[in-house]
Amino acid sequence: MATHHGKDGTCKVGANTVAEIKNWSLDESADTVEDSAMGDSSKTYIVGMTDASGTITCHWDETDTTGQEAMTIGSSVTLNLYPEGADTGDTYATMTALINSVGVSVDMGDIIERSFGFQVTGGVTWGTAP
Repeated sequence: MATHHGKDGTCKVGANTVAEIKNWSLDESADTVEDSAMGDSSKTYIVGMTDASGTITCHWDETDTTGQEAMTIGSSVTLNLYPEGADTGDTYATMTALINSVGVSVDMGDIIERSFGFQVTGGVTWGTAP
């Protein structure tokens, strides 16, 4: 069984690596619809539509014009999330992401953080990096 360390993960907007990533998350889900009928002794279900959303947190870098600055509120971007790195053969998820929240967190004793929330439209495709 292979395991990986989070330090190897990365995130790209299209082909451009987002600078100063601290973490990212992707949550995929599927609706379940009950299809039980009279005479059944237990409830049964079928899978409905899928959905996905997530977040990205970075150290704020306003000079990252093709990464952080490309994820403006309301924008649609091609987002590529790499949990184990972006080398040839590494697993990654690609999607069209609608940026639905952008935040900045300033703490006197810490690095300024920037966060991005996104909603996936059209589904997530998993593959391997070329």
